[in-house]
Amino acid sequence: MKFINYLEKISGVSIYGLTSLVLFGTIFLLMLIWTARADKKMIEEISQIPLDK
Repeated sequence: MKFINYLEKISGVSIYGLTSLVLFGTIFLLMLIWTARADKKMIEEISQIPLDK
């Protein structure tokens, strides 16, 4: 029996996919906004951290 057959038997399983999509989209959008608004000097400092050692 395939995995999809197990999922079809669970009532309300479609809400999990929708919830995960909305959660991912929200986090992605927030990080995109933060990146666009972040101070460029701070981003330059953070990008140099792996090279400082």
